[in-house]
This record gives sequence, structure tokens and C-alpha cells, in this order.
Amino acid sequence: MSPARLRAARRLTKRALRQRDRVFLAEGPQAVSAALATGARVTGLFVTAPAQARHAALVAAAAEAGADVQVVSGELMSELAQTVTPQGVLAVCDFIDVPLGQVVAAAPRLVALLANVRDPGNAGTVLRTADAAGADAVVFADASVDPYNGKCVRASAGSLFHLPIVAGVRLPEAVAALRAAGLRIVAADGRAGVTLADPRARQALASPTAWLFGNEAWGLSADLLALADESVAVPIYGRAESLNLAAAAAVCMYASAAALRVRDQAR
Repeated sequence: MSPARLRAARRLTKRALRQRDRVFLAEGPQAVSAALATGARVTGLFVTAPAQARHAALVAAAAEAGADVQVVSGELMSELAQTVTPQGVLAVCDFIDVPLGQVVAAAPRLVALLANVRDPGNAGTVLRTADAAGADAVVFADASVDPYNGKCVRASAGSLFHLPIVAGVRLPEAVAALRAAGLRIVAADGRAGVTLADPRARQALASPTAWLFGNEAWGLSADLLALADESVAVPIYGRAESLNLAAAAAVCMYASAAALRVRDQAR
């Protein structure tokens, strides 16, 4: 294969170089299939010989879409995918994030807003959960992880391509824009005095809501909580001290999704 193409792909394991070129790597047949199905620009495809045989239709679709297909060794695939057990298919894709104004203009009803979320696996799982719950967008604010981090892309299981992503926006700016668009900003905070078990809290989720999720280790600081309209905790019925970010986000997003569906069905 071309040494220049290999060097270019290796560079994309670094965040600064991804952001400079606005290109990233999406590993696995599920992610590549989602990229092609949603019209994301796929410029290259690295595939091992066994994976090429297993996913012949996917490789053909990528080539038809204009991707430069390169067959590589398993060792090289492991290096590019940065995982112990790569799935043998890895695409080079253009960035797909959109401006905050585009999300606001679409009159969203359910948004996940990530503040200082650093763990890429958690962030990718929140993306996947937001997609499954029918959210309208996920916003990566302030010092949150790069949504194009390889682990984040893998954890999203293709959902990165399914809903609008906003990256690198300041949290106060995002909150102000979403609130102006009619969304309530609800912080998920384990220390809140109100929980999702409160019927009034659940009923309020029938209105457009942006859920604010904080850092995995320390949650949301006082200044970030002050940006929210209210704070709600996930109730803990057993002996666990808390839920991790991804699990808590799933409970919160699905509570909103259920409330919105009930409201829609009542109309």
C-alpha cells in the first residue's frame, strides 16, 4: 500500500491532527456501514483479507462510494484501530459535526449535553443511548472528550453517524441557545433533592428537555449546576452508592423518551 496513505492514517490517532484535517477513523463494519448509509464522506477503507471476504458487500459499497480500498495485514490493522481485537475494517471519514445553530433551528425536543465528560467509552455509550432513545442531538461541551476518539467511535456502535453531533462549544453558549429554543435544562445530579421517582419530575419531562451530564468522577460542579433550570437524581433503591455516567444517562434519556411518547399519543 502507499506509504503516504499509511502515514496519513497513523496521524489520525492524534486528536490535534484529526482536528487540523477534520478527518477521523471509524473502526468496525457497523460503524462503516452507518457512515455509508447516512451519506458521510468516506475517503478510504483499510481492510484485512479475512474481513474483505466476510464483508464483501460492505467493501464493494465503500469502493462504489469513492473510497480508496487498501488491503492490510492484521498487525497494521491493530496499529491503526488501536485495539487488541480489531474487526478488520476501518474507514477514513470526514468530520460530521454540525454547528449548534443547526441543532437549535430544527426545534429539538431531547438533547444530551456533555460537560467535562472525559471517558471516551462512556461518551460513546451516551451517544448510542441518545440515538436509541430518539434524541435530536448530542452536544460535547467544554473539556469533554473528542467525539472522534477511536474508543468513543467504537462505543457508539455506529450511532455517531445517526444523529447530529455538536463539538467544542462552550457550555454557557450551548445552554443559552437551547433554553432560547424552548428546552428546559435538567442536570443529572446524584445529590439533587428531587429524583425521577417523583411523578412531577417525570411529568415535566414531557416538555422539550436538554439533559446535562457531568464528569464521571466528580459529576457537575456548583457553577455548572447553576446553569441548569433544575437538578434531578436517579433514585437508588439498592445498596450501590451510585450509577456510572452511561447508566445514569440511559435512565434519564429513556425517562424523557417515555414522557414524550405518552404526550404524543395523547394528542
